[in-house]
Amino acid sequence: MSNAAIRKKTPKSSKHDWARFDALTPAQRKSAAAGDAEAQPVTEQNQSRLKRTPQVKVIRRALGLSQEEFSTRFRIPLGTLRDWEQGRKEPDAAAKAYLVVIARDPVAVSAALKPAQI
Repeated sequence: MSNAAIRKKTPKSSKHDWARFDALTPAQRKSAAAGDAEAQPVTEQNQSRLKRTPQVKVIRRALGLSQEEFSTRFRIPLGTLRDWEQGRKEPDAAAKAYLVVIARDPVAVSAALKPAQI
């Protein structure tokens, strides 16, 4: 394989002027960020309107499970799990509650979902 085949392609044009950004001091960067109406910091006043959604990907990774394993163990359709993780869909209220329970006590949830032994 030639070096040309594995060389990283760089975009021809970028909408960001990183050289200009790199030339700014930290104080100038902070000032520029504060002046951006679309990127305001979270304050106590606006924090209440933010949604807290259980981060299914964080929960799954903390348990050391693949998407397939998590899906099977907790009986969540794999496509639904992937949609949640990739931000295409948001869990409904019941699913959010279920994810909180999984995060707090995954062993109990797994045990509760196992078929009863007769």
